[in-house]
Amino acid sequence: MPAGSSKKRERQYEHIKESAEDRGESSSRAKEIAARTVNKERARAGESKSAGKTSTRDAKSASQRGGQRSRSGAQGPTKDQLYEDAKKRDIHGRSSMSKQQLKNALGR
Repeated sequence: MPAGSSKKRERQYEHIKESAEDRGESSSRAKEIAARTVNKERARAGESKSAGKTSTRDAKSASQRGGQRSRSGAQGPTKDQLYEDAKKRDIHGRSSMSKQQLKNALGR
């Protein structure tokens, strides 16, 4: 954590780091995820000296977004991820749908 960080941000950092490690991320990757998330939250709250445009003008905070962008890589979400989203929305016929059909059914 950067010097001068509040106790709240330190707790937030530890929580995010532990959650990432529980999901199977390496220790160094978990630290990076936690640091980036906390730094973005600090920038949004005006607690840092400088901040990028995406940190301050993003419609959703990093915690609200919950990794949505991480699922939109070069080819977008995987078929399994789309299937799980369709399952959550109780879309009928999802088991026989292709990736493109799942995207369409989910409105993506």
